[in-house]
Amino acid sequence: MLSRYVFRHETILALLLVLALALSANLSDRFFTVDNLLNQGRMLTEVGIIAIAMTFVIITGGIDLSVGSILGLAAITLGVVWKTLGVPLPLAMVIAVLVGAVCGAVNGLIIIKSRMPPMIATLGTLALYRGLAEGVSQARSVRGYPDWFYVLGQGEILGVPTQLWIFGILVITAAVILGYMTFGRVTYAVGANETAARFSGMAVDRAKLLIYTASGSMAALAAVIFVSRVSTTRSDMGMGIEMDAISAVVLGGTSIFGGRGTMIGTLLGILLIQTMKNGLTLAGIKGDGTIIVIGSILILTILISNLANRKRD
Repeated sequence: MLSRYVFRHETILALLLVLALALSANLSDRFFTVDNLLNQGRMLTEVGIIAIAMTFVIITGGIDLSVGSILGLAAITLGVVWKTLGVPLPLAMVIAVLVGAVCGAVNGLIIIKSRMPPMIATLGTLALYRGLAEGVSQARSVRGYPDWFYVLGQGEILGVPTQLWIFGILVITAAVILGYMTFGRVTYAVGANETAARFSGMAVDRAKLLIYTASGSMAALAAVIFVSRVSTTRSDMGMGIEMDAISAVVLGGTSIFGGRGTMIGTLLGILLIQTMKNGLTLAGIKGDGTIIVIGSILILTILISNLANRKRD
């Protein structure tokens, strides 16, 4: 029954994506150009990487509002550690990702030990990590990275943006873990019924800690790619990106109540949102209009999926 519902929702998303692609191409002849498609691939990567981990988080019935702030903190850590402290850039990149992992682990520990709702816990750390980023940066940006560093965010491999290769590998890995490995089954069990999962002997707290740590790590990895793409580091990077990631995951069919979701659905959600953003922008529609359209599509898709599910039941 669950697989039939997932297939139904993904079919709806796939049809909407095809429709969005057709409408975007009709609104602007620049949409299906190679340069535009490659550019959109670059732009969706940071949100996509965050959404991969966010899928696991939301399947457990949680949420992580702090990923945008973690991205900003990891970005400024990368710049300051390299430029100010003189640490070699490859090591600075590793340190930035470790900072993200520590931030995610802190989120997980707060949620596990205090039993605080994830929304409240990560709302607090959202402000904490953003404040730390601003304190470290002192309102200064970092520029002048070496040319090899820009390969991550601006380079290509076999004609495909480098970060899309990274994103693709991460999506496939996450899909295998979620769909075919024990950890994936534990993730679903925790979201479906955490109490039952505990009585079944599952390591619920360990799973949650690993998932939130991974969420922080992925946000930090996205920060490194983001810095490489825009060629500078600022503490305000990533503001609002958490809502784009959450929207993509929910649009992809992952239930905010936990226990249901797929990586394919999340991928379709990311592609659909990016297609709508790009198509509307090329058509000359302002940012507010884009937000309204995307919000409407999000609500409509979920309503259609829920109605189809009820009718089948």
